[in-house]
Amino acid sequence: MKYNEIKDLTVDELRKRHQQLKSEIFELKMKHSMGQVANPVEIRYKRRDMARILTAVNAKLAQ
Repeated sequence: MKYNEIKDLTVDELRKRHQQLKSEIFELKMKHSMGQVANPVEIRYKRRDMARILTAVNAKLAQ
């Protein structure tokens, strides 16, 4: 997910997406601990997406 895609969303949509990513990361971490994740790098990508979303939320709230 690119920042350009994120910056056009509203704060409520961003918060909803943040919660979704949080739960996805939790699920991936659990599956990774049991050895069921095919691509463990996906956790890193989702964490970065979550950071991008939080950056967009903070930018919108600062305006």
